[in-house]
Amino acid sequence: MGRVRTIARRSFLIGSAAILGGVAFGTYLYKRDPENPLAADLGPGEATFNPFVKIDAEKVTLITPRADLGQGAYSVQAHLIAEELDVDLDTVVIEPGPPAPAYYNGVVAAEGMPIAATSDSLGARTGRGAANVVGKLMGLQLTGGSSTVPDMYERLRVAGAVARETLILAAAQQTGLEAAQLRTESGAVVLPDGTRLDYTDLAAVAAEIEPVADVVLRDPAQWRHLGKEHQRTDIVAKSTGTQTYGIDLSFEGMLHATTRTNPGLGGALERFEAGEAEAMRGVKAVLPITGGIAVVADNTWRAFQAARAVDCTWGPAPYIGETEKQFAEVAASFVDDRQDSRFKDRGNVQAKLEAAAEVVEAEYRIPYLAHAPLEPMNAVVKLSDGRLDIWTGTQIPRFMQASAAKIAGLDADQVHLHVLVSGGSFGRRLEDDYVRQAVEIAVQMPDVPIKMTWSREEDMTHDFPRPLAIARGRGAVSGGAVAAFDLAMAAPSVTASQLGRIGQPALGSDVAIVAGAWDQPFAIPDYRVTGYRVPPMVPVSSWRSVGASGNGFFHESFFDELCHAAGVDPLEERLRLCTHTPSRKVLEAVGEMSGWGSDLGEGRGRGLAFTLSFGVPCAQVVEVSDTGDGIRIDRVFVAAEVGRVLDPVNFEAQLSGGVIWGLGHAMNCEITYEGGAAQQDNFHAFEGMRMHQAPQIEVRGLENGDRIRGIGEPGVPPAAPALGNAIFAATGKRIRALPFWNEVDFV
Repeated sequence: MGRVRTIARRSFLIGSAAILGGVAFGTYLYKRDPENPLAADLGPGEATFNPFVKIDAEKVTLITPRADLGQGAYSVQAHLIAEELDVDLDTVVIEPGPPAPAYYNGVVAAEGMPIAATSDSLGARTGRGAANVVGKLMGLQLTGGSSTVPDMYERLRVAGAVARETLILAAAQQTGLEAAQLRTESGAVVLPDGTRLDYTDLAAVAAEIEPVADVVLRDPAQWRHLGKEHQRTDIVAKSTGTQTYGIDLSFEGMLHATTRTNPGLGGALERFEAGEAEAMRGVKAVLPITGGIAVVADNTWRAFQAARAVDCTWGPAPYIGETEKQFAEVAASFVDDRQDSRFKDRGNVQAKLEAAAEVVEAEYRIPYLAHAPLEPMNAVVKLSDGRLDIWTGTQIPRFMQASAAKIAGLDADQVHLHVLVSGGSFGRRLEDDYVRQAVEIAVQMPDVPIKMTWSREEDMTHDFPRPLAIARGRGAVSGGAVAAFDLAMAAPSVTASQLGRIGQPALGSDVAIVAGAWDQPFAIPDYRVTGYRVPPMVPVSSWRSVGASGNGFFHESFFDELCHAAGVDPLEERLRLCTHTPSRKVLEAVGEMSGWGSDLGEGRGRGLAFTLSFGVPCAQVVEVSDTGDGIRIDRVFVAAEVGRVLDPVNFEAQLSGGVIWGLGHAMNCEITYEGGAAQQDNFHAFEGMRMHQAPQIEVRGLENGDRIRGIGEPGVPPAAPALGNAIFAATGKRIRALPFWNEVDFV
């Protein structure tokens, strides 16, 4: 741990000196570790060595604070600790832990900085160090941005190693042997004669010992868990229907609630008449909440039915209410006073385009998209005797704790948040609106547990969607090569919208507007990427892969168009221009996997796309057939570079899931608005890929990078452009707007 701390502190001092002209602010606070929340209520004989490991006479408990949203976060965090602690995961308890500054995320803030993942300059290192400082000083406990593994890779291994070495020291004190004579194995310290002392038997002695500060992490060649194929810790529960989600919870005396709020997000409730609803069977109360009403009943179905019976008069939506006019506002935003960023500006694009014999031009569009997790928003709340308990799934536990405390008129330490596994999120549980509603109900009905559940329709139409956007590309080719690439995109700011909902300002440019486009590792001679910020309209939020989800489509569709205009092979041209060795190897791998360049036959085509997002180079090749009845997606090949594949099975699952997610939304999905209200209110109108449409997917993980990366999001951005490029290769039809089903059918 000493070495880890030294590196982190050095990075902080360098970063603060560079950023603030030599004033090293907050050095003392940064050096001081946050309090260990597990130490607050330790009982006799219980030991905790750090915020991630607790042991008593009965069990070993591992704390996995990054939220599990279906992506396997609890499992990989547990394996990181277990590798160094030397325990088998079927013998331990895994818990998410409480909201606490100790569980800060020191990596995710860097995603909001204009730092290219491929850069190792002093400025880049300084920026990443500053992001770590911000995360720690703010106690930024947040799950997102594929940051769980990068942020926790070393911290959790160190935590396990500290616990292991302290337990060895406890065994040495108990037996009178030298610590160097002892070793660990599967949850026990082993003496030279083979006698095993279980960790649980050493808890009382270890509780009296100062945790070992300096540890040596095990060589990966010695790993038993990491890098090996194994079963996720939740797979049995999820395969047998025994996993407990928030929607499954039940308490004695519990009542059930649901809500209806203005279909125009943020709009007011002007009046309501609840007489019919209040007379319905099982209804206990109809209550006003911010922007709408809540119905409390003796079961969820009756609450749903009664909520529909309440006659509400809604105020107007506080934004442009029709999709056509929303897109018009986006189109009008390509003007100087709305320019938000130009992080990429190589050469002289304007001069090259003016001198070009022919300029290639194209415009692309993407729609709003809902998160639509399978488990709709829900929470169980109980307010009693100055204590508020909340059971729910969330990616922002400390923000949620603070907002709930404000609504209930309590201090944060009076709010006890019990974080549960979520049935999907894709960024939706970075919001706390559903818990705010539940707490408003609890304040009006204290001393009884209330389960608040949104209907599917309420969930879909009251989502904060992925923003719509338009991109305009202008380029030139020369001598059979891409010579100039000018891409501009306009979109509302996700960052400003999200931060505004938690009362925080958004400072500077929003990197999300151009993420997945400005930082691509290609040495195009004249290369420019510009972001324009559209004034706020529908409140928007982070959606799986955030800005890269749409910008990958923009960048790689236009790249393909330029390659075809130049008469050059799209893979060969990317390889020629690629300046980043790990990205080059990813492109080479996907080309080899897919047999790129071989003849597929008439009516078939391959499409290639590459996106570097969240530090991960990911390339995909999609093969399609034009069947006459529609497009069939036959096979998809995916290669990605994450530095080290810690869980090969889940790595493949995450990339395959990202492909299905990206393709399904590109094929079929959009949210449109009329009168301020979302028009798609259930899965029949927001249809992902069907099982019979799912292609064969081949995945390859590369390990050539110098940093550990996460894989939950990078599989999404290349999917849509690879499909679009494949459709063009098979049919000659270039589609520049999503979803594709507006122009082609799929079978």
